[in-house]
Amino acid sequence: MLNQVVLIGRLTHDPELRYTPGNGVAVTTFTIAVDRPYANQQGAREADFIRIVAWRKLAENCANYLKKGLLVAVVGRLQIRSYEDSQGVSKKVAEVVANDVRFLEWARNQEAQSDDLGDLPGDEMIVNEDDIPF
Repeated sequence: MLNQVVLIGRLTHDPELRYTPGNGVAVTTFTIAVDRPYANQQGAREADFIRIVAWRKLAENCANYLKKGLLVAVVGRLQIRSYEDSQGVSKKVAEVVANDVRFLEWARNQEAQSDDLGDLPGDEMIVNEDDIPF
């Protein structure tokens, strides 16, 4: 079986970092807007807004270096997850669990300070699927 997704898009908001209760594993969520390759009937381009989930060191790197509007490439797998909302209604959500996030642009203030950051995130950000806790 194969479940692999490759996306390039822009962050719609700053990443949200949190830690799982109990074992304190880092998890970051963010949404990217991915343009569709065609225009609608009115001639306007549309986009899909796709939720991304990153775990552990990749989660921390995304939270530390990504900002709203930056262009990223995401490689991961599609996951359909069920949960109950606050009223007890069962819902499903589609999201991409990231194995790799490539930063295709940097924020202007980060470019100016890149010498102060030391080694910027790169291949060490790759998270194996075995590291994901589900």
